[in-house]
Amino acid sequence: MRRPVLIVCGVLVLAAAAFLLFGRDGTPGDASPEAGFARDMATHHAQAVDMAFVIRDKGPAREIRSLAFDIINTQANQRGMFQGWLQQWQLSQATDQRPMAWMSGHGHGAATPAATPGVMPGMASPEELSKLKQARGTQAEVLFLQLMIRHHEGGVQMAEGLLKLSTRSEVVSMAQKIVDGQSGEIKLMTELLRQRGAQPYPSILKSQ
Repeated sequence: MRRPVLIVCGVLVLAAAAFLLFGRDGTPGDASPEAGFARDMATHHAQAVDMAFVIRDKGPAREIRSLAFDIINTQANQRGMFQGWLQQWQLSQATDQRPMAWMSGHGHGAATPAATPGVMPGMASPEELSKLKQARGTQAEVLFLQLMIRHHEGGVQMAEGLLKLSTRSEVVSMAQKIVDGQSGEIKLMTELLRQRGAQPYPSILKSQ
């Protein structure tokens, strides 16, 4: 009698796992890479938008102001799409899972090679954000560019991670846009730093 009970229990466990991954009607489930990516990238984008507002309000050079404007508009719009997906999939905007948990258990290890498990790559620390708010003039521009390059590198890591885990068309398309768009902005910001006699922080992409 125990064997049928064990089989039934096993089926229920598999069904629950399938629901977490695939949700209702084949939509992404709560523990799916798509849901994790949407939640984490929404948070990641929010910090980029905040940093862009900080530098914009300091009255920087025209090219820095234009870059900040582009980041604010692009990433705020993408963040709205991530939140819209979660609503469409009938999933909560928040989760008890650690950041980047969606990258683990899928054959790609925890988070990324250059990232700390449970920490979204490229995020600025509270101390760095405070320093940016206090900085002025060229010093503020340089610090913003250095922080945003690293932040973009983290976004590229996350998007490339999703591309290895998902075949859902709208999510894959967005991830590729992030890889292409932020890679292009990294090149632009590196040049803007060079013009100011400064260099980016050591790349977090090198160990990939």
